Amino acid sequence: MIGYEDVKGAAGRVAGRVRTVAVAPARPGVWFALEFLQHTGTFKARGALNFTAAQLEAGEMPAAGVAIASGGNAGLACAWAARAAGVPATVFVPETAPPVKVRKLRGFQADVRLVGQEYAQAADEARRWSARSGALLSHAYAHPLIAAGAGTLMEEIHAALPQVDTVVVAVGGGGLFAGVAASAAEHGVRVVAVEPEGCRALNAAVRAGEVVDVPVASVAADSLGARRVSEDALGWALRGDVRPVLVSDEEIVAARRRLWAEHRIAVEHGAAAASAAIDAGVYVPAEGETVCVVLCGANTDPSDLTG
Repeated sequence: MIGYEDVKGAAGRVAGRVRTVAVAPARPGVWFALEFLQHTGTFKARGALNFTAAQLEAGEMPAAGVAIASGGNAGLACAWAARAAGVPATVFVPETAPPVKVRKLRGFQADVRLVGQEYAQAADEARRWSARSGALLSHAYAHPLIAAGAGTLMEEIHAALPQVDTVVVAVGGGGLFAGVAASAAEHGVRVVAVEPEGCRALNAAVRAGEVVDVPVASVAADSLGARRVSEDALGWALRGDVRPVLVSDEEIVAARRRLWAEHRIAVEHGAAAASAAIDAGVYVPAEGETVCVVLCGANTDPSDLTG
């Protein structure tokens, strides 16, 4: 299981190469971490940069470059980091991936392959391609370098908001959650892990005591639609000061619209899931508690917010 030293190592690799997260007050006791302003539009840039930099440092980057399967955001980050390093990137995404993400992938000069209807199908093809081509297989979330890179976000939140008691994060495959939890534990910060009711891989794993497959059906499935969480995510959910919660699709949609109406923030549904936990009262902060909600991505078409 990744630990705090992994996050600190990642922080050294990404320093000066990612945008330090801005933290802004939302309402009394609640702050937003504006990570959607990150390179490529999501926190994923942190893990991709850490992964690529570590492999280059170790002299383990093949001529075929990197391959990854993604609902879109991890692929964008991988393609961005690979382009910066001057290595090829082949990205496998479901045919259901939002067109805005596919266009951005091609803009980063990635070789984009559309495969199947779910992330798991794209991941199977990415593994086969890696074996054939010799490309280094990255992962959207279940790799220690990816998770540790994501955890650097929590380091920046704590530096900007040292009084923070609780951080609220959306969970898909669990890379962001695992990295944040590893850092949060060091600083004595609680983590609220938010999943859509229709994409509850972490919740199901906690209940079962082991990683299990779950069905995927949610408005946020393009970024949170993993069938299973990583072992690191489950480990931190069982070990850290963590509260897993679920939100409905209706609550996610309402939170996304509220972010636009009240703050003029346009994020994807996966990012709005974290805010939904507070808006819907699924997690109710105690009196005097300081909460930071991570708005983790904005690779979305905002046209449905203006009606």
